[in-house]
Amino acid sequence: MTATTLRGVQLPDGTRTDLHLSDGVIVDEAPSGAEVVDCDGLLALPGMVDPHTHLREPGREDAETVKSGSEAAARGGYTAVCAMANTQPVTDTAEKAEHVLDLGVKANLVDVVVIGAISKGLQGQELAELGLMHRSRARVTMFSDDGMCLMNPQLMRRALEWVKPFGGVIAQHSQDSFLAGPGACCHEGELSGRLGLGGWPPVAESTIIARDAMLAEATGSRLHVCHITTAEGVEVVRWAKSRGINITAEVTPHHLLLGTEELMGYDTVYKVNPPLRTSEHIEALREGLADGTIDVVGTDHAPHAPQDKDHAFVDAKPGMLGLEQALSVIIETMVKPGRLTWEQVAERTSHAPARLASLSNQGRPLTVGEPANLVLVNPDRMSTVDRAESRSLSRNNPYHGRELPDPVEATYLRGRRTFTRS
Repeated sequence: MTATTLRGVQLPDGTRTDLHLSDGVIVDEAPSGAEVVDCDGLLALPGMVDPHTHLREPGREDAETVKSGSEAAARGGYTAVCAMANTQPVTDTAEKAEHVLDLGVKANLVDVVVIGAISKGLQGQELAELGLMHRSRARVTMFSDDGMCLMNPQLMRRALEWVKPFGGVIAQHSQDSFLAGPGACCHEGELSGRLGLGGWPPVAESTIIARDAMLAEATGSRLHVCHITTAEGVEVVRWAKSRGINITAEVTPHHLLLGTEELMGYDTVYKVNPPLRTSEHIEALREGLADGTIDVVGTDHAPHAPQDKDHAFVDAKPGMLGLEQALSVIIETMVKPGRLTWEQVAERTSHAPARLASLSNQGRPLTVGEPANLVLVNPDRMSTVDRAESRSLSRNNPYHGRELPDPVEATYLRGRRTFTRS
């Protein structure tokens, strides 16, 4: 295996050192014949872990494959991604989970971690094979019907109880389908009325978070809140944590940066579920990520083929690309304003999501003996995002044409370079 020395690299705590990578781990001395990389001006972060990725395969390989999604992830600084279950067919059995696992192993660019469905077919009627998926080669520990809210509280309670013995986690798409039904596609307010778009009220999120938090407390099990978007939702999570409830939450890059004003032109690239929110909610999300109420950043990378986006706004599929510009947005919204240190960035993007997904070989500190999973970052590089340059098969990139940080210099998975800037 190729050995590498990263000379003079800065660590998240600000110290400078030489990192020696050999046989997949960080070692204490430079191996003979190691490639030497001059890292003057570069920062090393532990490889990023995305707890919320849609890779579309099997079923929608026209939008994304595990390989193309893995390429986009490596380009964004990720060494592990958690693949959501809303594939076609749904990942709701042990065999299907192992199939996705094998596709990730074959791509060999990031660790593809399988998320299993909570309910069979994402129908919310009957539990999927939670125990069998966990005992399979995929070792599934995280389960989600993301894209659909598990509305049935009895089924939610049973799911939480089922996963507790093996330390599993239930990840909920918090959207009350009665308060925010199928036509809800815009933050409820003056703009939704003016544009004639179905309103998605914040209370549709916060009430589900509150219900599920109480169920997590009653069962003593682990609950994760996917893509939180509202000030009210953040407050409910803060309250739940104050009670000692085992709850975590994620925020997406697009909800940290983009607001409802993007919808003025009815551009379907900005249709996402949950929707973009107004400035007071964006501020609450940034504050929640800064103070640790929100534990992790999850991209909700949701590639779509052109035929799924080229419709009237109400009919287009919701979702945006996120893997390649996630760190860019975090730097722009959280690091530059001084709301997160680099150590906190490492916690929110690597350490905490690795713990969430029970990944023992990801999210580790950059010290001798640990896996050589890391990303080299130039925090000062800027560029204009061009969707045509995406490693994803899809082009629904909400940052197209924006000048943003372009920080990722190289990504290493167990010491092997999976992306390098040409």
